[in-house]
Amino acid sequence: MGVDAQHRGLVSAMLEVVRIPVLSDNYVWLIHDPASGDTVAVDPAVAEPVLDAARQRGWTIGQIWNTHWHGDHVGGNAAIKAATGCTITGPAAEAAKIDTLDRTVTEGDSVRIGDHVAQVMAVPAHTAGHIAYHLADDGIIFVGDTLFAMGCGRLFEGTPAQMFANMQRFAALPDDTTVYCAHEYTQSNGRFALTVEPDNAVLRARMEAVEAARARGEATVPTTIGLERDTNIFMRARDVAELAQRRAAKDAA
Repeated sequence: MGVDAQHRGLVSAMLEVVRIPVLSDNYVWLIHDPASGDTVAVDPAVAEPVLDAARQRGWTIGQIWNTHWHGDHVGGNAAIKAATGCTITGPAAEAAKIDTLDRTVTEGDSVRIGDHVAQVMAVPAHTAGHIAYHLADDGIIFVGDTLFAMGCGRLFEGTPAQMFANMQRFAALPDDTTVYCAHEYTQSNGRFALTVEPDNAVLRARMEAVEAARARGEATVPTTIGLERDTNIFMRARDVAELAQRRAAKDAA
């Protein structure tokens, strides 16, 4: 594919998805549709590395999709828009906190990149208006800070019941759905998960691979719904109370 080690390209169906590591542990995702030439930046924490990654490939960013209002997800919006004239889409419930939005969306709305359609899912808990973008026909989903590899987002503005509902909703997606989350938290998440499910053989094997990958300086995301269903202690929680207990213990760890 001719991409460098830092910005590895990952292909899903006819879309190309490029991972851009920024700040200490954030990932910005570039989605490119070769058929139309459209390019989307998902949750750009900063502008220059994202613009540079697009320029290196001869792409022009035409859209930004935001999942929630936190600064490490929208911090690059204004500069990217100034450089490209792109359209910025984000959660309607957080429009007052994201002053760069051109379009607001909520549950059931859709956005497009070329002929590829993403359905908007309302997944509040980390923030009150958090959304995800699910491209069902491509088998990919951009989840922001709601679902992580072997983890879930902190409950800054929502409830355990909301997060439990989110986890159940994600778990119902096809096993091979590729999950693009926004942080490299896998190692710490997995180490904690092993304290909860020490006898989970799939989890132990996954953590061996994760530890080896991180020792080599490699990224551990994207992940898949099937893998999370087997190893994510929040997705595997049997009820709201169990998720709440696990989330509280992880926050205190």
